[in-house]
Amino acid sequence: MVDHVFADLSLAALYDSLNPWGPGDDFYLGLVREAGAVLDIGCGTGQLLRRARDEGHRGRLMGLDPAAAMLVQARRARPDVEWVLGDVRVRQWQEEFDLVVMTGHAFQELVTDEQIRHCLRAVRAALRDGGRFVFETRNPGARAWERWTPDRVHEITGADGAPVRVWHEVQDGGLHRGRVRYTETYTGRRWPSPRVRNGVLRFLDAGTLDDFLAEAGLTTTERYGNWERGPLTPTSPEIITVARRARPPRR
Repeated sequence: MVDHVFADLSLAALYDSLNPWGPGDDFYLGLVREAGAVLDIGCGTGQLLRRARDEGHRGRLMGLDPAAAMLVQARRARPDVEWVLGDVRVRQWQEEFDLVVMTGHAFQELVTDEQIRHCLRAVRAALRDGGRFVFETRNPGARAWERWTPDRVHEITGADGAPVRVWHEVQDGGLHRGRVRYTETYTGRRWPSPRVRNGVLRFLDAGTLDDFLAEAGLTTTERYGNWERGPLTPTSPEIITVARRARPPRR
C-alpha cells in the first residue's frame, strides 16, 4: 500500500526529520550487525540500512518500499544498498535472508487479515533456516492514540530552512474493531494549503499476533515491551516480537 503523502518528494524529504534516530533504531541496528543478509520491509528512506552500511556492513542489505519518493531519498544517500520498489504482493524471495525486519510500526499498516497473512507467508519464504523476523507494533493496552491530538504540534525545519508544522488528529473517537483512523496535517510556506494524510492503523494484542504467526509457519521466540528488552506488560508501549520459521504454513 503506497502512502500517497510520502509519494510526494517534498514530504518524503521531511521523513527523517519527523522520525529521528531513536532507541528502536539502535535495537534493530544491533540485529542487522549480526546478520549477513537483511531485508527491511517498508524501509521508507532506509535510515536503518544506510546506517548499517555507513558502519561497514559488508553483507547483503535490501530495502523494500512501495513509495518511490521515499526510495529516492534512500538511493541518494546510499546507492550501494539494494532499494526495491514494491511490496510483498509482487516481490518475493526464497530462503535468501538471515534477518527480515519491519520497523517504525510498519506492521500496523497491514489493516486486513489477508494483508497480514500474505505478508507473513512472504516473510517465512524469505527466511533461511535459523533466520529471524523482528517487528514491533504499538501495544493497544497503552492507548497511544489518545495522545494524537491537534494541540501536540511538531515543528521541524525543511531543507529550504522554512518551518513545517505537523499534527495528528484521531477520527471517529478512537479505536474501532482494532483499528484507528487518523489524519496527519502538514503546513508550511511551500504549500498553498495544508497537506493532509488520511491513515489507518491496526492494533493487535500479543495473542492475536501469535495466532497469525503460527498460521504462517512462524513461532515467537522472544517478546519485549520496550526497546530496553523489558518484559511485555498490559501497558507496555510496544509489542516487540522476534520470530523464527516453524512448521510449514497451513494452506
